[in-house]
Order: sequence, then C-alpha cells, then structure tokens
Amino acid sequence: MMQAYVGLVIVLLFAGLIANKMRPATLFVAAALALYLPGMLSAQELLNHYVNLSLITLMLLLISSMALERTRALQWVSRSLFHKSQFITLLRMMGLVSFTSAFLNNTAVVAALMSTVRKNRDHPAQRLLIPLSYFAILGGVLTLIGTSTNLVVNSFLVETGHPGFKFFDFLPIGLGVLAAAGATTCVAAYLLPKRQVESDISQDYFLDAKVADDSPLIGKTVQQAGLRALDGLFLAEIVRHGNLISPVKPETTLQANDRLVFCGDVKAAQQVSSLPGVNMFAHEVFSETNGLLHDNLTEVIVSHTSTLVGRTLKEANFRALFDAAVVAIGRGGQRISGKLGQVEIKAGDRLVLATSEDFYRHRNLERNFFVLEGKRLSPTLNNQQETITMLGFVVMVVGAATQTFSLFNGLLGYLGLILVTQVISAADIRRRLPLDIWLVIGSALCIADVFIESGLAATVSGALFGVVGNGNSIWIAFVTVYLLTWIITEVVTNNAAAAIVFPIAVGIATSLNVEIMPFVMAVAFGASASFISPFGYQTNLMVMNAGNYKFGDFTKIGVLVWVAYSATALYLIPQVFPW
Repeated sequence: MMQAYVGLVIVLLFAGLIANKMRPATLFVAAALALYLPGMLSAQELLNHYVNLSLITLMLLLISSMALERTRALQWVSRSLFHKSQFITLLRMMGLVSFTSAFLNNTAVVAALMSTVRKNRDHPAQRLLIPLSYFAILGGVLTLIGTSTNLVVNSFLVETGHPGFKFFDFLPIGLGVLAAAGATTCVAAYLLPKRQVESDISQDYFLDAKVADDSPLIGKTVQQAGLRALDGLFLAEIVRHGNLISPVKPETTLQANDRLVFCGDVKAAQQVSSLPGVNMFAHEVFSETNGLLHDNLTEVIVSHTSTLVGRTLKEANFRALFDAAVVAIGRGGQRISGKLGQVEIKAGDRLVLATSEDFYRHRNLERNFFVLEGKRLSPTLNNQQETITMLGFVVMVVGAATQTFSLFNGLLGYLGLILVTQVISAADIRRRLPLDIWLVIGSALCIADVFIESGLAATVSGALFGVVGNGNSIWIAFVTVYLLTWIITEVVTNNAAAAIVFPIAVGIATSLNVEIMPFVMAVAFGASASFISPFGYQTNLMVMNAGNYKFGDFTKIGVLVWVAYSATALYLIPQVFPW
C-alpha cells in the first residue's frame, strides 16, 4: 500500500511536469508535502534535505556567479568569437564558450553572448545560436560546478554515504564528449537555416487591441475597417464576450469592446494604434505608450527564474513592477490565443515592451529578463573590484580542486569577500536568490529518500533488472539508465530527471553487485544530453526564441550531436569508472 501511494505521487508529479501548467517548484514541493503529511518523512528529515550540504553549496555557487557575470570576462569572450570563416568561428565558440561554462552558470553565459551573436554581420545568426547553446551544455559537464545537474547528482551521491565527486572528476569524460559532440556541432551547423536574425524586433508576435465604446469602426465589417489591409499584420482572431471568433472573415462586423488579436511584425503596431477608436493592450495599462511605440520598444526573453512564470500580465501587475507595457508576446512560432493580459507567461516567452527611461533602473530586471538588445543591466565593476572578483574565484577553484579546502568552505569565503568589497550586495542576493532551484532540489531529495526507504526503488530496479538481465546485463542496464535519464530530461527537465532516475540507478547497480559510480555518471551525463528538444534545457529555450527557430531545427542537428555525445560518454564512463 505504501509503495503504491509513493508511486502514485511520483506519477502525478511526472504528469504535472509534462503538462507544464504549474511551476516545477510548486509541483515538487506539493509532492514532498504529500509524502511528509502521512508521516513517511519526519520533520527533521524534511528539514535536513532542504539544508543538504551539496544543495547549499549549489546555492552559494549560483549567488557567487553573479559577481563573475559583472566582470569583463564575458565581454572579452564576446569580442573574440568571430572570424571570417564560419567554421573557425564555431571552433572559437566551442573553446571559449565551453571553457567559460565550465566555471560559470551556462544560462548567464548564453544570455551574455546571445545578442552579440544575433547582431553579427559575418555569419547567419541562425547558424550560430543553437551551437552557442550546445557548447554551453558541453562546457557544463567538464567540472563539478559546470552545471547544476552535476551538483544535484552529487547531493544524492553524498546522501548514499559516498564522499562525493572531486572538482575535476567529470573532466576526462567531459573533454571526450566535448571533442566528439563539439566537432559534430561545428559540421552539422551547416544544416541549419541561413537566415540572419534581425537585431531589431522580430516578426512572429501577437498583439492585442480593443474596440472602444465610441469607435467609429463599430458596425463596420473587418474589410470596411481596413483590418485586412494592414502591412505586416494579420487579424488572427476576435475575442467577443468571452467567445473566440477564428478564423476572422472579411464580412465579420465589429462590435464595441471586441478584442482584436493580430499576429505579425511588431514594428507595424503604429498602424493599429492609429486606427480610430482602437486601443492597444499596452495603452490600457501605460497611458504614455503612444509616443513610445516607435522608438522605445525593447525585446526581452522571460527568464526561468522570473516571478512572471505561471501568471498572467494582469495577475503580476506588470506595469507597476517594471514601469513598462507589454506590446506583444511571442512564443517560438506557437499561436497564442485570447487577450494579451490573460495569457499565462512561460519561461522563454519573448515580450516586446514599450519602455520609459526608468525601465533600466528597476532592480528586479536581472531575475526576470534576458534583454536581447544587449544593454547591460548589472553595474560594472571598477578595476580593484574586478581583480578581487577574478583572483578570488581562481583561488577558490584551485583550493577546491587540490582539496586544500572543501568547495563549500571556498564558496563561503568567496561570498564573504565579494560582499565585503561591495562587488554584490545583500539586495542583489535577495533579488537573484534561486529559490525555485532550492525548492526543486530539496523536495527531490525528500522524494528520493521516501522512494528508497519505501522499497519502491528496489522494486522498480528489480523489475528493470528482470527486463535487462542476461549475459550482458551490466552493460545493458548501464545503457538503460543513461537512456531513461535522457528521455526524462528531454520531456521534463534535467534536474527532475536526475532526481527521478538516481535511486533507480543505484538500485540496479546494487542488484548487479557492481560499483555504483558508472551508473551515477550515466545519470549525470544523461541529464545533460539535451540536444534534440528545445524544452529540456534552459539555454535551448533561450536561443530558440532569440533565433526564431522551429522545433525541427533542433532535431535536424540535435540527433547527430546526441549520437556523438552519447556514444562517447557511454564508451568513456566505464573506462574512467570501472564496474
């Protein structure tokens, strides 16, 4: 009975993650509480999982990386990327981006370089943006701190009583997959579209306008009102009294309070705003918008850490939060239906904002948006602060790598240093605190604990072992663990995949009476093998929207890169970590 209940909780969690209707943090916390309330976890065990040493180490790392983002290191990388030859540009990108991502948050690396890649005039940006994401992913598997997934797996490993990973334990395998998958990316990039991504506002957005009570267009047909002849805009649907009219016919008669949903080029928004008695959604919440629609449009991507995710613009009170109005929303070419103010925002959505000068002074921008125009949101550091930041980080890495001190102690000391020297402030930490990641991983540790203690992990492992058990059972079981982790990563997220598969992997290794480390590494590398789908990894989602890619653009080269990555990882893991 207990195993059935635990299994039901995990299945419901998995279904919720796939449905993508609620934030992962909400789902994971709900699942942890569903196991805690019946008494499957004690209060002490629950609290211990949320203050797990490896989890706090991860939080310290993410906070400390804020300081490195403010240095000129990423600006130097940005200036050094391009060459007249596309292939050499890709090779440079592979080296510089992967090295940077081995030590910095790869989301921050991609965010910092996206706009430079979009604006370059040497090569089509669509041939570079997906490789940018892939190289960041490949760099993440080089070190313990390269990606949150490695630290998540380390958290679970420490929970089993193992001493955990050393700083460069991932490097021998990581270098192999970087060479194989990186070279494949450089060649396969030529299969991507050759279109240059415009550095100004792109054209696959949805705009929302309302017919006013006194509009002279009331009673006219769509054809008579001239709504079929707008240059660059198409009237996709009309929302009337809560009902949807789509497709819109030329003879459809306009009524008061109709919501007109257009799709197309945002730069043509002036045509809509100039229609008599028609007010754009932005005007309703930002009266000064009319003068800003031409020169003050800012394009941003919603961050996965944004407070907007899972809420509508009206629920979030967007205007008050950011002193800006949303003119249009884009979602990777997907159709967005209904009123703009009632569209639930998702991570990776592109927003076109009508902004005032005060927009860039808001202190909560970094947590919520990646600004595609490349304006620097963080204050730059003076020379002394930059030296302290870079030198302190190098000392921390060297000390942790040589085991002079633990990674936790090194990060704690580094955080104290950058706080004392005012590189970052307590307010910066408050704004950028990765609360969702902390909740997801802490809850995942709780779920994994009950998964193991209830005996369900052993049952699932035994059933899986029964399927793969034969003369080559170790190898087959090893590959099965890797593939299972990868599939869940592509469907859900990398950290969720690691949390779900880790106990199964350890259970299978125990059943086979072999070392657990090859299976643990299979989970770590499988969770970072997100190349085919844009939805499994945050950087893929970012470049998908920034580059106007379709899902097929990822599969076109992602399959080739995944095969090279997986074949190399599956060969090298048992060589470096024998059974």
